Amino acid sequence: MLEARDLAIGYGRYQVGEGLNLAVRPGDILCLLGPNGCGKTTLFRTLLGLLPALAGGVYLGGTPITSKRRAEIARRIAYVPRAHAPPFPFEALEVVLMGRTARLGAFAQSGRPDREAARKAMDRLGIGDLADRGYSRLSGGQRQLVLIARALAQDTPLIVMNEPTASLDFGNQAQMLAQIGTLVRDASVGERGVILSTHDPDQAFALNARVLLMHDGGVWTDGFASDVLTDGNLSRVYGIPVTVETTGSGRRVCLPSLTGQSTPTITSAALTTA
Repeated sequence: MLEARDLAIGYGRYQVGEGLNLAVRPGDILCLLGPNGCGKTTLFRTLLGLLPALAGGVYLGGTPITSKRRAEIARRIAYVPRAHAPPFPFEALEVVLMGRTARLGAFAQSGRPDREAARKAMDRLGIGDLADRGYSRLSGGQRQLVLIARALAQDTPLIVMNEPTASLDFGNQAQMLAQIGTLVRDASVGERGVILSTHDPDQAFALNARVLLMHDGGVWTDGFASDVLTDGNLSRVYGIPVTVETTGSGRRVCLPSLTGQSTPTITSAALTTA
């Protein structure tokens, strides 16, 4: 679906990271983990074709993403940003309907099938009752769910989510993780791919996701969560002691130290040899 090969990312002459490689196939959940400023959002923007690669390339369906028009990309990839308050007073249903734009012809307006797709997406997330509410009047968590519904209505084989649970309460976080798990195997559309970023390693365990553990724009390690989210890797990347334990039910959880002690930070040399 989507591949990055020896990718360097950044803004103009300012390089954020380099040597990034990843591939997402149908049925994959790829989770980006790493501390603030490690390059996750810059990587997302480059994968979506919103920022040019400084080196290497991004390939969508095996061809360079730079060769594709924006409408074609939007029919293949849906993006869920962090919740925001728009300058215009849209209703929640109108925001979800924006996901159908890439499937309309020039100057065409959304019709009944588009509205049905939008309402179905909202109902799936349990927010159908918000359809006629002003989007800017919703809570941060409700706005996040509306943006996820917009991505579902867009009906793409790949969904990219930037911290999709950041604004959600504990219950809605659990429901969202369950939704992500079902999104990749949706009987109505076949297998999807999902890329998401999060600050909570426990979510990668819960999703049994493949993980790209990032630091300073590079990849510290990658693989399935059960293999790469170890005490040592997490402690080195986040700079504090972290213990990974298994609960009585068999679930793995990450427990950071609350003593304020720190661990040695990763050097650039260590990163390139990891």
